[in-house]
Amino acid sequence: MPVPVLEARDIWSGYGEQQVLRGIDLVLQPRSITALIGANGAGKTTFLRTVSGLLRRTRGSIALNGKSIDGLPPHAVVAEGFVQSPEGKQLFLEMSIHENLLIGATNPRAKARRSQTLREVFDLFPILEERKAQPASTLSGGQQQMLAVGRALMAMPAVLALDEPSLGLAPIMVDRLFDSIRALKHRDLAILVIEQNVNQVLEMADHGYVVENGTIAMEGTGSELLHNPHLRSTYLGI
Repeated sequence: MPVPVLEARDIWSGYGEQQVLRGIDLVLQPRSITALIGANGAGKTTFLRTVSGLLRRTRGSIALNGKSIDGLPPHAVVAEGFVQSPEGKQLFLEMSIHENLLIGATNPRAKARRSQTLREVFDLFPILEERKAQPASTLSGGQQQMLAVGRALMAMPAVLALDEPSLGLAPIMVDRLFDSIRALKHRDLAILVIEQNVNQVLEMADHGYVVENGTIAMEGTGSELLHNPHLRSTYLGI
């Protein structure tokens, strides 16, 4: 078995006195798409914030490519290869598309290769190259999400974590975005997707985890979860 790109074991974390995560185990394999699904407040974003170093865990261990990242500050976690495209995009709307992308390549490893990575991002999202001199505010919601993903790719991630990438997008833009995520699978990275669009994310996921009340309630291949009776009833209304 290859070394997991990300291995999180027995993760306990929360906010002040509020314990949100209670013993999360999650493993990401190379060149895979993994779905992390669950109701609002189940702990999905808390998990991302904990791995990123934005929240301090109270128990457990986290390794990236076999190397512990426990206790690292957020900028060092990014430099090691765990990069988020956060919910809500969080772009610099008055700055140009090109400038937003370059901000993603601030760690030394990414900065040294940013011309090559920029070319790869433009190949993936041609609209960003066509409009690179324009302010990010001129993009549609779907195009802004592409920019957010592109900015994350500029950091040369080993793990690309996407938090609700389809939120607020028209169905046609959701389809285009998910096609782009599928294309990224063939690169040398693992993709973790938090998504309320359960049906579509499980259709493309190699593996999935369901979070309920801060614990992993079930896991399996995307297909197994998609056909699980409990999940279909709870999250798909079937």
